[in-house]
Amino acid sequence: MNTHDYLEIGGRKLISRLFTGSGKYSIDSIIPQIVEASGCEVVTVALRRVDFDRAGSNILSHIPGSVQLLPNTSGARNADEAVRIARIARAAGCGNWIKIEVISDNKYLLPDGYETAKTTEILADEGFVVLPYISPDLMVAKSLVDAGASAVMPLGAPIGTNKGLKTKELIKILINEISLPVIVDAGIGAPSHACEAMEMGAAACLLNTAIASSDDPVAMARAFKLAIQAGRAAFCAGTGAQREYAAASSPLTGFLFPNE
Repeated sequence: MNTHDYLEIGGRKLISRLFTGSGKYSIDSIIPQIVEASGCEVVTVALRRVDFDRAGSNILSHIPGSVQLLPNTSGARNADEAVRIARIARAAGCGNWIKIEVISDNKYLLPDGYETAKTTEILADEGFVVLPYISPDLMVAKSLVDAGASAVMPLGAPIGTNKGLKTKELIKILINEISLPVIVDAGIGAPSHACEAMEMGAAACLLNTAIASSDDPVAMARAFKLAIQAGRAAFCAGTGAQREYAAASSPLTGFLFPNE
């Protein structure tokens, strides 16, 4: 793949298009191995999991300093709570990147598009690099573009389900209609799912459960790295058009025995 095929967000050029989470691992000390195996350059962390008063048990101590930290507003139920969490994260030294999660639905954990757009507008005006997590709704995505988001992050399936791209057709619409990078987030459960997302033009994928819940998280992280690279290479190469009927690879002329 062309080494100049960067993904640029918030003024940072990223070579890897795989973002990873930092939750659900049996031990946080495995995170550096996950980062190395996956090649990821962006790691998201829930601020509510960070204990700044206990350095030894602070999850941030296990995240390599070379990666871009992406705090998220997990636990926020409305815009006010999400804005407060983002401001705390920046004041605590976590930088100005923020993943917006505003979820008041405790059963399906679906994001609130209206509150997400409100949060995005406030934080973008304050200089944050805002990456909002959304359902793949075109009108919500357009409102986020207007609000100053740096990317949109539609779910492939409900978070943590590992079901894959159940919203594929809706994500395609966002890819075709939104000028911002579209990063598929949530629901991806296998490398083939990530590869498919990249093949259809997603800018990147963010995943956590698929790696953390596997039998061998480090090996699975490596598998996802390869899947993301393969999918991106296929998209850049341009996949062949689908046909209704069969088409021979070789011409149906010049048979060895034309008279038989």
